Amino acid sequence: MIFLKLIVTNLRRHRIRSFISVAGIAFSVAAMLTVVTILQGAIGMFSGILSSDSEIIVFERNVSDLFFSAVPAAAVEEIAGWPMVLHADPVLFGIVSSADHPIITCFGVTADDARIRKATWLQGDRLAFAQHADDVVLGERAAEFLGARLGEQVPIGHGVFHVIGILKTANGFEDGGVFMPLNSAQAFFHKEGTSSVITIKLRNKDDATAFKSMVKARYPNLIGLEDAEFTRSYSQFKILKATAWAVGGCGLLLGGLGVANTMIMSVFTRIREIAILRVNGFSHLQIAAMIFGESAVVSLLGAVLGLLAGTCLLFILKQVPALHGYVDVSVQPFVMLIVILLALSTGIAGALYPAAYAMRIRAVEALRFE
Repeated sequence: MIFLKLIVTNLRRHRIRSFISVAGIAFSVAAMLTVVTILQGAIGMFSGILSSDSEIIVFERNVSDLFFSAVPAAAVEEIAGWPMVLHADPVLFGIVSSADHPIITCFGVTADDARIRKATWLQGDRLAFAQHADDVVLGERAAEFLGARLGEQVPIGHGVFHVIGILKTANGFEDGGVFMPLNSAQAFFHKEGTSSVITIKLRNKDDATAFKSMVKARYPNLIGLEDAEFTRSYSQFKILKATAWAVGGCGLLLGGLGVANTMIMSVFTRIREIAILRVNGFSHLQIAAMIFGESAVVSLLGAVLGLLAGTCLLFILKQVPALHGYVDVSVQPFVMLIVILLALSTGIAGALYPAAYAMRIRAVEALRFE
């Protein structure tokens, strides 16, 4: 109990210094939580696009990005006819542009695609999709920022298209995207006869291993992955995850340096006090434990405040209209645990030198210290 009293007393004696250290850790934790959660949400949304009413994704082997993948139409037709396949939906991904909006995701799909079938049609009729080459369907957000309405002509890239429908989806990428008939998208992006991926729905999920083996044997340049496998192995996802943790780690490192500075100054200003504690029977380890305890309290308070601030920030971002559907506020418990442990580890690491210095203080010489 005396340790706890000493820790609290020492922190309260230097309120401003302690507050700055707590704020530094809190800011770092909030930034790390926000960045990691947003990027993981983006990964989840992109995975949701690929796993729409499907269990397996077939795409070109060894491509760095699915936008560069090319799956021939002949493969789509053959795979769709395999007995174990319930349905196979080809999808072509592309980036289109419009005035003041240089990047808009385009989905080239068939009329039977789950994205078209399962979306909420706010305007237009699903049965009219893909009847004309210049028809497009817009996600709700895309219609909003393009200022397009049902029946109007909308310029996209080097073409002008007729809006035959506006739909709403829970996926931010899709809600801000443009849906073209597959044939029209192939002509628009000069990828005739190919699609980016095939999303596969099996009659029996237990046939997944056999299906992937058949794809490998029949089409050596293609690969089939289950949704979870794809999320784990896709290189772009790995880069995003690594970036998120790297950015957050740098923030925590800066927060840890702030804690280290606070503890160093705390030890330097308390040399006589530490000497008195040594004279009264405190061992080297007890002195070090006191320093580490102060650092741990600062780090823990900062971590808790940072988690609260980061969660609040995520909820605020979710309410921004321009970010509708793009921000996932479901913070994973695993992420929270990792963030707290990293904050505590960083804070304690920042106390290593101050604790070592305090242990080297000799009571007789320190009592003469001015």
